[in-house]
Amino acid sequence: MDFNPELNEDQLQIQKWVHDFANDVVRPVASEWDEREETPWPVIQEAAEIGLYSWEFMAEAMMNDPTGLTMPVALEELFWGDAGIGLSIMGSGLAAAGIAASGTPEQVMEWVPQCYGTSDQLMLGAFASSEPDAGSDVAAMRTRAVYEEATDEWVLNGTKTWITNGGIADVHVVVAVVDPELGSRGHASFVIPPNSPGISQGQKFLKHGIRASHTAEVVLSDCRIPGSCVLGGKDKLDERLARVREGKSGNAQAAMQTFESTRPAVGAQAVGIARAAYEYSLEYAKERHQFGRPIIQNQSIAFTLADMAMEIEAARALVWRGAWLGKQRKYKNAEGSMAKLKAGRVAVWATERAIQILGGYGYVREYPVERWHRDAKIYDIFEGTEQIQQLVISRAISGMRIE
Repeated sequence: MDFNPELNEDQLQIQKWVHDFANDVVRPVASEWDEREETPWPVIQEAAEIGLYSWEFMAEAMMNDPTGLTMPVALEELFWGDAGIGLSIMGSGLAAAGIAASGTPEQVMEWVPQCYGTSDQLMLGAFASSEPDAGSDVAAMRTRAVYEEATDEWVLNGTKTWITNGGIADVHVVVAVVDPELGSRGHASFVIPPNSPGISQGQKFLKHGIRASHTAEVVLSDCRIPGSCVLGGKDKLDERLARVREGKSGNAQAAMQTFESTRPAVGAQAVGIARAAYEYSLEYAKERHQFGRPIIQNQSIAFTLADMAMEIEAARALVWRGAWLGKQRKYKNAEGSMAKLKAGRVAVWATERAIQILGGYGYVREYPVERWHRDAKIYDIFEGTEQIQQLVISRAISGMRIE
């Protein structure tokens, strides 16, 4: 199957469907939920009622789409509406992606639907990898999972941080150390079922941007879960660890499997923010008059908008191709990381330029561009910092161990 950037009829319909939701439901309340810095449950409820917040949409957009483009298209439109609300709606998707990346078919069918619930009973999912002393350095992870054969249970202890939906989710997917001597190759992913004892929310973070998305610590204190809750199954885990101990190659790190599969989708979110800022500043520049003419007639403004349009198109092209390559399992030069890195940079730059075009108006909360700029910065940081993406890319293109 060759890469084709032309969207099919179904994808065009989904694009319009999500755009209309973002325009009619998300944008009118975006500023309110940013100020409240709370999970926008009424918006998630509306998303669930139309099927946007559902495991069925997740499955259709990610698992049943051979092109890989449906999810990036939908995410760009949703995050064009608002990034904080967008993450509240799509945050459960990272947990679902973690389950899909590492779980058995039976685990996927059991746990992915519970990351979403139904429109009558909303549920949330959370993916927990980062720790206070182990962000980019996943080998420094300390959260432990110990198997107790007598009870066929895993016992987890540790603290996770920067977790979207952390502590308020019904289903948590947690990456933990099962064999400390193996470093990052001794990790595994676990599903923490709803109402499990020993899991709680720690500190809730007050953030620079994406404020409508809940971010908090997850504390695991003798958290006991059934033996069947290790993703992929215990037999497969034991086989992988045995291969690593013998000096043979193991599979990719548990956290890295999830991140690599979601990076183009994260890039699509950033493109949506950048496009929102570009479109708003373009219209402003046409309407704002200074010195007797629209400010867009000044080359400094017009050329900046031209660069914004070009950079957004370039970022989207990388995102779409990265998503397609990921779907075909044809990554050669870390194209998923390229997409996320480029899109994040474009979002930060484009929203900053939008503020400059609006001048003083761009700096006040009455206008949305300052919020978009605050929201954009996280795309240089989460799911792999800008520098981590450069590291991944440099290793891929050189074939060498870059430190």
